Amino acid sequence: MELTRRQEAILGIVKAEGPITSEQIAERLNVARATLRPDLALLTMAGLLEARPRVGYYYTGKSPYEVVANKIRRYRVKDLHSRPVVVSVETTVYDALITLFLEDVGTLFVVREGGFLEGVVSRKDFLKLAFGGQDFRSVPVSVIMTRRPHVITTTPEESAWEAARKIVVHEVDALPVVEPAASGQDLLVVGRFSKTNVTRLFVEMGEGR
Repeated sequence: MELTRRQEAILGIVKAEGPITSEQIAERLNVARATLRPDLALLTMAGLLEARPRVGYYYTGKSPYEVVANKIRRYRVKDLHSRPVVVSVETTVYDALITLFLEDVGTLFVVREGGFLEGVVSRKDFLKLAFGGQDFRSVPVSVIMTRRPHVITTTPEESAWEAARKIVVHEVDALPVVEPAASGQDLLVVGRFSKTNVTRLFVEMGEGR
């Protein structure tokens, strides 16, 4: 969050002298009270200042970075994820590769009947098979996929920040968004959380949405 010079000056005054009224702040800056209203409203909505009736403005002690971090942590995966792109365990590598390019994604989720997660296959997996010289049309995608015990997942209720952190730490393109099935053993794929979702959130926040 980038502040103007006047907004930074307001923060400095409130931090040093708060609680302080808008009239007093305007006097310190030698401007009209009406001039400060948009700045005070923005700083209050951003969480940097707190306003109390008949008392004035307090400095909350939060930096602009903390305010942004807190806002990001309020988002849940369910607020941002997109539809999953899946193939069945019986799909050939050739057909899976076609799906990968038609859907313009870097990762496919491999499921069995009912939409339950079995594994994940990425562009790197396809490249490894290509270097091995095997026939893409005869090999099932289940042969080259990363199997479920080793797949990093997220859930609809997990914070978007934590899910994004998993993407960075594990160096993956996307995470399956899953919910536990009634059996308690299986994971139902309900969405896809990817670098694109994270980038879209970053852009929207930059636009003030």
